[in-house]
Amino acid sequence: METWDAIRARRNVRIYDDRPIADADLERILEAGRRAPSASNRQPWDFVVTTDRGQLEELATVWRGAHHLPGAAAAIVLTLREPDEERYRLMDQYDLGQATMAMALAAVDLGIGSGHSAIGDHDACRRILSIPAGQICAYMLALGYPGDRPLAPIVNPDRRPFDEVVHMGGW
Repeated sequence: METWDAIRARRNVRIYDDRPIADADLERILEAGRRAPSASNRQPWDFVVTTDRGQLEELATVWRGAHHLPGAAAAIVLTLREPDEERYRLMDQYDLGQATMAMALAAVDLGIGSGHSAIGDHDACRRILSIPAGQICAYMLALGYPGDRPLAPIVNPDRRPFDEVVHMGGW
């Protein structure tokens, strides 16, 4: 898929069919996240992957909007080290956003859907995936083949109009 088509086809997928994701495809998605830009090249992230149905079901409990995880083929939990300085906290969050989008676009390129989610219960997340103390469970990205409709460029997305969002030369 061309990059522009992948950008236009990416959507939050919350219904998945039961096909597993090939290891090579999962690794490609993770490699896209690993290659994402980060401030000062700090790369503050670690990615914890699970394809275990029990863990996916348990992860659905760590955020009220994560009800789609039990049906996913895999989930990636994006974690951060507790920052050495407060100024890194915002930079690290931005970096995770870039890693998430890189993985979501790599997934679309492979015909795999994704649905992101926050994490509210950090202790439960750490327990479920044996994540060490000192790591912040920040976000989850569920992955799977769409069960409702295939990924294709969306012609009329439900987005604010371009002229309302973009301000050229000033507000």
